[in-house]
Amino acid sequence: MPKSIIVEGKTTSEAISNGLKELNVSKDKVNIKVLEDHEKRSFFSILSPRVVKVELTVKDEEVNQVKLKRNTNTISEEELNASKLKVDNFMNEFVKMFTSLNYKTEVDLNDGFLKIDINGDDSKTLIGYRGEVLNSLQVILNSIANKDAKEKTRIILNISNYREKREKSLEELADKLSKTVFRTGKSITLEPMTAYERKIIHNRLQSSDKVKTYSIGEEPYRKVVISKK
Repeated sequence: MPKSIIVEGKTTSEAISNGLKELNVSKDKVNIKVLEDHEKRSFFSILSPRVVKVELTVKDEEVNQVKLKRNTNTISEEELNASKLKVDNFMNEFVKMFTSLNYKTEVDLNDGFLKIDINGDDSKTLIGYRGEVLNSLQVILNSIANKDAKEKTRIILNISNYREKREKSLEELADKLSKTVFRTGKSITLEPMTAYERKIIHNRLQSSDKVKTYSIGEEPYRKVVISKK
């Protein structure tokens, strides 16, 4: 089934641009449908903020190509090992900076990417509010692993199983809010989230016959909106 999202913007062009960024595809890879256009507003709504809603649906052939790319590991073992060595060296130095804290790190090769686990009594101090420190550290590790690399290595950082706990929490939140939206008929806009977290919400509710989801805003303040179908 083709992937579809609904996005907003002040103009049709802005809404489409937001959608293309969310899907990470070019304009020729999607079908575009304008749902709400500010040009059709009534005279009495002229003072209201201009909002255009569009639906972008990835074409069937593009969906298949994306799946193929995801299932194809093109990075060489040599590049992976080189990236692992750089990350290992950084993490060893990083741990030395916090001698008063009790935690350990593990860096493993896992199906074409590097998985880094940090565990221990004090490891939660590296998570931060809603994973802000964890996500920042992952960005740093990605930069280190891919410095001067010919092929990009994907880094996944997990601290005290935070990823799994956060995913479960977001899925429960999505279920709860979808019921509220269906009962009240009013849309709910969530707080800004990372692309990883927004994807969890979208995936959780994508098969719902009662509500729909779409994203609005620009990074890093992009938000998920849940509205009634």
